[in-house]
Amino acid sequence: MVNGAPIVVVDNVSKVFGNGTGGINALHRVSLTIQAGEFVSLIGPSGCGKSILLRLIADLLQPSEGAIQVKGKPPRQARLDRDYGMVFQAPVLYDWRTVKRNVQLPLEIMRYPPAERERRAEEMLKLVGLADFRDHRPWQLSGGMQQRVAIARALSFKPSILLMDEPFGALDELTRERMNYELLSIWSQTDTTVIFVTHSIPEAVFLSSRVVVMTPRPGKIEKVIPIDLPRPRSFETREQTRFFELITEVRESLKEM
Repeated sequence: MVNGAPIVVVDNVSKVFGNGTGGINALHRVSLTIQAGEFVSLIGPSGCGKSILLRLIADLLQPSEGAIQVKGKPPRQARLDRDYGMVFQAPVLYDWRTVKRNVQLPLEIMRYPPAERERRAEEMLKLVGLADFRDHRPWQLSGGMQQRVAIARALSFKPSILLMDEPFGALDELTRERMNYELLSIWSQTDTTVIFVTHSIPEAVFLSSRVVVMTPRPGKIEKVIPIDLPRPRSFETREQTRFFELITEVRESLKEM
């Protein structure tokens, strides 16, 4: 899916919270280029700045130094142009709205015509395998199903980039593994670039085109590891020798810090 065109360029970016001696240096001179169509995972110890980097790209935070370009423009303009969809660890669904109306919410805010909202919501629910649950309420769904609704909502307006901040961190291991397969299926059917924050080394290796290993605070990029596992990936992928070799490479990069 990678087309070779850079879609996100992070250039020598630092982020400091606070001023003077009490300031917290969260990120230090981070540079990273992500190509359109890639699936890139950010991994590192807690507090290394993975989520901060994601929020800088999303224009939820501003860098203290350096610059970020998204599709050749500043993050703020990319946000205004609706180039991002974002999925957090908690699905953040509204219990008083049906599943379909939760998916339609961004389209309502963006004032899409009712017929177009209906069409896109149905399309996204079919994509995530929840068309039969369109009229259910979120509290009637499992945790994994709720996250699929959140993914459908984030993709409803067809953003170029999907930013995911530990979206499966609260799920049990079996559900998390199943969600990995489903996410790759969704990614393969869209032209979306995915930037994914995780603490799980096997998850990062299984999903990604590249894994970006970050250092403890102040966060820096220690190593970028290409993942050369063939696609499509399946249950058998997790049993391949190369899969375990790549897990070991990521783990050793983390241990070296």
